[in-house]
Amino acid sequence: MPRAIKTAFWVVIFVLGAASSAAAAGKTILVYGDSLSAAYGIPLDRGWVALLGKRLAAEGYDYSVANASISGEITSGGLARLPEVLARYRPAIVILELGANDGLRGLPLAQMKANLDAMIRAAQRSGAKVLLVGMRMPPNYGPDYTQGFAAVFTGLARARRVALVPFLLEGFAEREELFQGDRMHPGAEAQPLVLENVWRGLAPLLAGKPKAR
Repeated sequence: MPRAIKTAFWVVIFVLGAASSAAAAGKTILVYGDSLSAAYGIPLDRGWVALLGKRLAAEGYDYSVANASISGEITSGGLARLPEVLARYRPAIVILELGANDGLRGLPLAQMKANLDAMIRAAQRSGAKVLLVGMRMPPNYGPDYTQGFAAVFTGLARARRVALVPFLLEGFAEREELFQGDRMHPGAEAQPLVLENVWRGLAPLLAGKPKAR
């Protein structure tokens, strides 16, 4: 093989290898949420995020899961720390589960929407797909606020063309026995149900076919 061709060959191999390594490094699913994703009040290994990692492995998907959720987080705090988290994990997919604490505090919906929108756009600029996870407020917050709160998630998903889980607690929110004493945080028994709700939105975003087991 002539020297120039040989040199070009190895340059191509190096570039392809570097691209492959970068792609492998990027196959991280980042869960970015609050106490509902931080396994509040239950063992970490029984939370839905840990169960997600186990399900991905069991079904042969080659993804790692990073959980950067913080109990009590509001959207302004999430927005402030997101650039560093994206730089650290370089995720392929971001599961964005924030807003519940804004709602419980009665914070302005316009500001919550702007913060979530900024986080979605930042994740998209980093090259990640986004799964937006919605919540709902109790009826005692009044119909205007509760309806407006839910509409933030559906509106952003439509405007930014991202996948949506309309309600994280869909299908069991009224079952008090599945919640902890505060009646706000799902117990360990409810975590597989939470995962099922997330999985329906996440599965179409997973790249490629599962590895053969």
